[in-house]
Formats: sequence, C-alpha cells, structure tokens
Amino acid sequence: MRDPYEVLGVGPGASTADIKAAYRRLAKELHPDARGGSPKLHARFQEVTAAYNQLKDEAARRRFEAERLSQSARRRPAFEETAAPTAPADNATDDVFSELFEGIKNAGKRVFRARGEDQTYRLSVDFLEAANGARKRVKLTSGRTMEITIPPGIGDGARIKMRGQGGDGHGGAAAGDAIVVVEVGSHAYFIREGTDIHLTLPVTLPEAVLGAKIEVPTIAGPVSLTIPAGSNSGTRLRLKGRGLPYEEGAARGDQYVTLSLSLPAAPDNALKDFAASWSQGLKHNPRKAFL
Repeated sequence: MRDPYEVLGVGPGASTADIKAAYRRLAKELHPDARGGSPKLHARFQEVTAAYNQLKDEAARRRFEAERLSQSARRRPAFEETAAPTAPADNATDDVFSELFEGIKNAGKRVFRARGEDQTYRLSVDFLEAANGARKRVKLTSGRTMEITIPPGIGDGARIKMRGQGGDGHGGAAAGDAIVVVEVGSHAYFIREGTDIHLTLPVTLPEAVLGAKIEVPTIAGPVSLTIPAGSNSGTRLRLKGRGLPYEEGAARGDQYVTLSLSLPAAPDNALKDFAASWSQGLKHNPRKAFL
C-alpha cells in the first residue's frame, strides 16, 4: 500500500484536523453516490479510507510510525546488522519490534474491514404491472442481469433490496446491497388512491335514464356493472374488492366508478324535439343550489 500521507496529500507533520479535512474533501469527491460506481473510483475511495484509518488520530499514527520503523529496521543492509556485536539486549529489541509489527498488521486487517457500498438503480414499471405484479430484469453495474419480482400493489417510489448485489466488501467483509427504486407510470383512465382505484365512466343518455348492465374495465380485466335507472353525471358506484391488495392474504381495496353522461356530438332532430317538448326536463333546475 502507498504511504498514507501521500494518499491523503498531507505531510508527515500534519495535524489531526488537517488529516480529517483532507479525508473529508477526498471522500466527498470520490464517493460512488456522487460520481457513479465504477470499479476504479471504488478502489480509490477505499484506498483513501484505508489511509485515513491509519492516520486519523494520535494513537493510529503512532501505530503506523512504529510499523514503518519496524519495516525500515528489517530492510537495513547486512553489514549494518552484523557490525554490532550480538547481545541479548539487541535480540530482545528485535523481538519487541517483531511482536509490535505483527500486532499492528493484525490490527490493520481489522481497521480495513468494511462492508461494500450499496448501489441504487431505478426501474420503470407501467401502472398495470405495479397493480398486478410482474417479473422484471435489472442490469447491474457489474454487468450481471438480475430478475426481480414486482409484488402486486407496489407503490411509486417503493424500494426493493437485492442483498449482496452491491459493491464488493473490503478485507473480507460482506458486499453491499443493490437497491431498486420503482417508478410507477400513470394510466390513461385508472387513478390510484391508496389501495382504491378510481375510474370516470362515460354513459349514454338511454343508459342513464333507463338503466343498463354494461362492462367496466378493472385492473384485472372487465367486469359487469349495473347502472341504476335515473343515474346522473357524478353518480358514484362501488365495485367491492376490485382495487389493489393491502398485503398478502389481506382484503383488497375497491374500485369506484363515477358516471359521466355523454351525448352524441351532433344530436339528431328526434332528440332535439324530445328535449324541447319534455315539460319535466324544462322545469328542472340543476343550478338551484347556486342561486
């Protein structure tokens, strides 16, 4: 590993505050959440983190300096090692350095152990896929393609976690997770409110006046609905249990159908003559409450 002072861009005499400031600046610049999750960027981020762990406080720096001193002593030329007479005191000194070096090396393994980064992905699903559930594929930054289950009734912004499919762990630690954020599209005529579905349904004048039995779309396919005679625009009918599931094994929401009276674009003379001669209709004032 490179000299941690060099990795952080500070000198050996830097203070704890200087070291912390250098680390925060580099971590903000290199963090995968800020600039994407490339393997090269991830490796550089972990190198900076490892260097900071070696120098982050006085105790950590003392351990690092002792390790560097021990390594330097072990690299001395042979003539320097044999120039001094062998003595029990020198052997004792070597034993101390050896034990210290092994302890620091083992401590370093613990310091550098870190769980991998979580990686976030966005997945678009259409309205009916979210309502009824689906199987979708997600391509990860690693190049792998994973198939995930979209549970019925999932909402916009819901998160699906794929454990262990994120960034690699450091020092033998576990990998991070892949977090899939679901983005649910809108529908041409269905509107979701919680677990209920709302639909505005056009009906003809005869259907509204005389009543009728018609087919109505739902998220699971068309069903039969009875239009009561004398229905008006704004009349709301309920289809029980035709909404979204609350959760597995629980009751579903409902679908609410709001009627909207729809006349032909160009009414024929018969309809015009009827409207002109319909005394009850001419007397009726639907705006009475506004006056």
